[in-house]
Amino acid sequence: MKNLLLNSRLAICCILLPYLISDSKALADDWGCRVILCLSNPGGATQYAECRPPIQKLWNQLAKGHSFPACSGAGFQSSRPGYEPYFCDAGYWLSGSYGPRGERATCVSTSLQRVSNLLCSHDRDNYGDGSDAVLSPRWQREGGRLQCMGYVIMRPNMRTQPHYVDVTIDGVGKQRVWY
Repeated sequence: MKNLLLNSRLAICCILLPYLISDSKALADDWGCRVILCLSNPGGATQYAECRPPIQKLWNQLAKGHSFPACSGAGFQSSRPGYEPYFCDAGYWLSGSYGPRGERATCVSTSLQRVSNLLCSHDRDNYGDGSDAVLSPRWQREGGRLQCMGYVIMRPNMRTQPHYVDVTIDGVGKQRVWY
């Protein structure tokens, strides 16, 4: 059933989208409906040239604190705009912490990793310079040998588009749209 919904959504987006929002056939003449059609595209909201102006207008409106546009007849819901400037690579989770330099965001590995034996041999400050920072370094037996293991800390990545809204169209799952 989910594949059927996804396939029908793909057909609407990829085949009908340019037709529905082209200037000569303005069937989706409402800005909110154009936005929903463009956001429904699995290839990205701005894949088609016809989608760039309404989506750019959406980003500008949301950045000014305006609400998401409505489209009558579409089963559509959106969250309030959110802000999330940082993200972590796979295998890490985003954590806020208080270190010697104040509050900051860090990425912490989701599992113990092998680290330098020096980290287990000395009482270290766990908030290093970001290149070798480790939480909870400890000796652990791995494959019959003692290994120094710890949760590696890395600096988070910065998003180029840190604002978002969560959008649900016709009840087909929630998608986060970044702007």
